[in-house]
Amino acid sequence: MSNSSTTAPAEAGPGGGARGPQASADFTHRQIITVLIGLMMGMFLAALDQTIMATATRTIADDLNGFNLQAWATTAFLITSTISTPLYGKLSDIYGRRPFFLFAIGVFIVGSMLCGLSQNMYELAAFRAIQGIGAGGLMSLALAIIGDIVPPRERAKYQGFFLAVFGTASVIGPILGGFFAGADRILWVDGWRWVFYLNVPIGIAAMIVVARVLHLPHQRTDHRIDWPGAVALIVGLVPLLTVAEQGRDWGWGSGRALACYVIGAVGLVAFVLAERAYKEEALLPLRLFRNRTVAVGATSSTILGMAMFGGLMTVPLYLQIVKGSSPTTAGLQMIPFVIGIMTGSIVAGQLIARTGRYRIFPIIGSILMAASLALFSLIGADTPLWKTMLIMVLMGLGLGGNMQPMITAVQNAVSPREIGVATSSVTFFRSMGGTLGTAIFLSVLFNVLPGKISGAYTEAGVQLPPGQGGGDLNDTSFINKLPEALAHPFKVGFADGIHVVYLLALAVMLIGLVVVFFLPEIPLAQRSAQAQRAEDAAAAAAPRG
Repeated sequence: MSNSSTTAPAEAGPGGGARGPQASADFTHRQIITVLIGLMMGMFLAALDQTIMATATRTIADDLNGFNLQAWATTAFLITSTISTPLYGKLSDIYGRRPFFLFAIGVFIVGSMLCGLSQNMYELAAFRAIQGIGAGGLMSLALAIIGDIVPPRERAKYQGFFLAVFGTASVIGPILGGFFAGADRILWVDGWRWVFYLNVPIGIAAMIVVARVLHLPHQRTDHRIDWPGAVALIVGLVPLLTVAEQGRDWGWGSGRALACYVIGAVGLVAFVLAERAYKEEALLPLRLFRNRTVAVGATSSTILGMAMFGGLMTVPLYLQIVKGSSPTTAGLQMIPFVIGIMTGSIVAGQLIARTGRYRIFPIIGSILMAASLALFSLIGADTPLWKTMLIMVLMGLGLGGNMQPMITAVQNAVSPREIGVATSSVTFFRSMGGTLGTAIFLSVLFNVLPGKISGAYTEAGVQLPPGQGGGDLNDTSFINKLPEALAHPFKVGFADGIHVVYLLALAVMLIGLVVVFFLPEIPLAQRSAQAQRAEDAAAAAAPRG
């Protein structure tokens, strides 16, 4: 779409009166599709990275001799993407979405290149952190831009395009991840390194497309940037997430753990004080959370993130270690989950567009999520695969009915000028929940596994393989070399350990179910945020009689 499309002549407004040039921010279907192409390229980059990593992580961790350190690579990515998300929202509200969307893609490309060069799990974690800075903008800005140009009531019509991106990435990603992870060398380079190198050409293509098509009208408004709030947020979150990851090794009451608690608490207090001082210009304006829809959206998104990431991180591990699936096969076995998400989102979106009502969908979604986590806590080493896949569909339906309706509700409940910061706030809290869920649940998993595995061998009356000591969790590939009589107790113990994670996730999700009942139902707006801002600007500029 060229810039000329944003300065169309005056046309009749919904009320019949003529609107000035500013009101040309009412985008046509064709213009919206053109912008969507750019957004979908950026989102495809982030979605593909997640699905490739899901199936390749075990191979990467084994190759770098750090299976029990894999949470670092995931947590580092989530920390930086979580912290950068509200910054992108605030800065793009001030300076415009396009430059920051391009910046996010660029940083993601650099981080991907560095990840491919990693020599150990700590390097991989550091470079995944850089990748996360880019990823923080890819999702939140795409959602904010859609909020800018499409009215809440009409947004469901365009949901299918985003779902097509996730669906495609979810099918292609596991296959590519499995192919790269299963190849010893490709062009003189370890096969798994192409999981990251693949992002480079895709990212460059995305930057070219976005630079060409993503032109949005923007009125610059000068504001102070809440850098103290951003720094305080980093000081608050990083120590707390670090102790969540390392607490089992350090000891939860050790000197290092206590230091992390204190620094984290000081950082969070400083963050609240900074937000109070910056008021309207804060990174996360505290006034927003007096809006009941935003408060419920932020709280439920945190809980949903914990349950979703904490629960889903263990499914590929279960499929590969307990069921013996290859990375490629495990990825393909996750497709029922994708089908569930797409079905849930499409059904919810179409019903919202027709009825204008959204509150019921997060409630139903939370019930389905809780039911699926309860069922996941019952699966064992000998559970038929088809039963596990049916539970994946159920969880997907729950997530699909929960995520997008909540974003729509929050965007609809705030001023058009705050679409960016409101969207990024919900995304921030979901990422925050995901980061906490991943760190805490994986820490719990690796804490209980040695005991569960030893117990399973004792119960089976079989001796632990020499040198494993409850299972060598630095490199789990040895399981494939064991005879079934020795491998089966290990798988039973691993499945028992996963039960603990699902029961924790279920307890968290039940709290989330209570929270969504407090979500109010507000009539959905018929105008896009961009059109409303243009109308407000035209009214402010009009001579007063």
